[in-house]
Amino acid sequence: MAIVAEGIRERVYLNPSHEQEDIAKNAQPFWKPDVEFFQQALGFRVGNYGMTRWSDLFTDRQLVALATFSDIVQETQARVWEDASSAGYSNDETPLFNGGVGAAAYRDSVVMYLSFSVSKALDRNTTLCTWEHRMDRMGHTFQRQCLPMTWDYVETNPIGGAGGDIYGTAHSLCEVLDKLFEKPSQGTAAQFDAQSQDLSNFRIVSTDPPYYDNIGYADLSDFFYVWLRRSLRAVFPDLFATLTVPKAEELVATAYRHGGKDNAEDFFLCGMTQAMQRIAEQSHPAFPVTIYYAFKQSEMKTAAGTASTGWETFLAAVINAGFALDGTWPIRTELANRMRGMDSNALATSVVLVCHRRLDSALTLSRNEFRRQLRQELPRALKELERANIAPVDLAQAAIGPGMAIYSSAKAVLNPDDSPMSVREALIEINAALDDYLSQQEGDLDADSRFALTFFESFGYTERDFGDAEGLAKARNVSVAGVAQSGILRAVAGKAWLLRREQLDVDWDPSRDERLCVWEATQHLIRRLEEGGEANAAELLAQLRALPGHGELADNCRALAYRLYNHCEKTKQAEEARAYNGLVIAWPELERLAAAQGIETAVQASLI
Repeated sequence: MAIVAEGIRERVYLNPSHEQEDIAKNAQPFWKPDVEFFQQALGFRVGNYGMTRWSDLFTDRQLVALATFSDIVQETQARVWEDASSAGYSNDETPLFNGGVGAAAYRDSVVMYLSFSVSKALDRNTTLCTWEHRMDRMGHTFQRQCLPMTWDYVETNPIGGAGGDIYGTAHSLCEVLDKLFEKPSQGTAAQFDAQSQDLSNFRIVSTDPPYYDNIGYADLSDFFYVWLRRSLRAVFPDLFATLTVPKAEELVATAYRHGGKDNAEDFFLCGMTQAMQRIAEQSHPAFPVTIYYAFKQSEMKTAAGTASTGWETFLAAVINAGFALDGTWPIRTELANRMRGMDSNALATSVVLVCHRRLDSALTLSRNEFRRQLRQELPRALKELERANIAPVDLAQAAIGPGMAIYSSAKAVLNPDDSPMSVREALIEINAALDDYLSQQEGDLDADSRFALTFFESFGYTERDFGDAEGLAKARNVSVAGVAQSGILRAVAGKAWLLRREQLDVDWDPSRDERLCVWEATQHLIRRLEEGGEANAAELLAQLRALPGHGELADNCRALAYRLYNHCEKTKQAEEARAYNGLVIAWPELERLAAAQGIETAVQASLI
């Protein structure tokens, strides 16, 4: 289609010549990874379009380049051996690498790092790389942990100095090594089966286990493995003994691999329980075990309430292993500009479960007692999370911790019929308590905002009969005409509807609004943020803070955003949910900018 060339402070797009097209079409790869991948692997979409082997993800000239680099790595072994021997490494008996000493160990270590350089280059040398037109640059294969189909792709020049250039990947790896050896320290890595390992014996453990059925790690690993095996099989013969990565024992609930969804869930639960039990038995008793679990609740509504299969199964494994949860720590580990987070309601933090071994003296609780403690403890914990400005998208995850701390610390929680309360039932109770907490905050809103909230949760922005609006208005002790006067509702010809953000008065000035309400202020803050950025929204926040007699209005805007996000997430209104999530995430910066304009504000604490 086009050739992208480097211009003067810009990209230049050129028509390809016939000669350039012939070069692309006539490349003849001398080696390629003709290894089949699992068609039904989690996150794999390319198999639906005729691709069956790893070599199908590359063009012929990409295969030529990558195979050539791989061969050069192998050829380098002899040259490094000669250089190391002449430098005196052959007489050095200090262990250097992989248990070896002298020149051979030095040679193997250099070959390994060069193989990593080729492996890193793979990410930008496939037919799944797209052109990011907004950034005017090339994207890479693993923008997410999956292999999606792409219809238009871009090829990089592997020796042209752009992304995927072999010199660039080798240079970046050297930069990492330079940093590592500024202050030399020793670390070890070992490969064990998590269900039988003894690595955690009397140690402090922090682990990041697989996320139920979210990512097929082993299947994705094959993308790199089939190339690394070509270069490193002689260096690590045991590690690369198989054609592909072993997958049968991987603790991921892959339905196609285990003969159905139920079998996959049983496999995950049993295996994860054994792995967690191993950690619980061996870990240092004086310290908690921390478990990273950045898995978003996939809500599944039942007659009893809302639960999540992924969280339910994982928490059951943790609790069955003998752990009790002290709580959850939301830690901001995800980049704001990562592909998974852009234009989506993906988690902004990793949720860390803090666990300790359950006491032998733990008591048995009734379900009513569990509910009572939950209603008592959860609001306090949620207030702390909100003060730390946790994103709404993460609130439901973090709320699991305080609730499960009560559930898991008990020997058992019994239903009225003396049957044990399941993890699923506990999650349903926790999610219900979260909804109750967010609903209770409605009492801090003005009457117009309470009307708007109820109308939105009932009808959204759709046009309704005047009678529907009038019934809600009477329940909130307001009139439809009064709410319309506030500027957030339109009532004409027997119909009524809430105004969308873009329909609100663009010249709205809160200091001149005779019927100011939290709903309107919240929508204007979001509009300013989306259209004019943080500085523009902060200017409005400063105005709201300065209004006499309305000191709590701005804080109520943030509280309303939490409530509205929770509703929009449950009702699959992704775009609307993203708007409320964005306002809360930006809130600390808005506070800071507003304070810089001379208005004193209480700057929210950051998690990190």
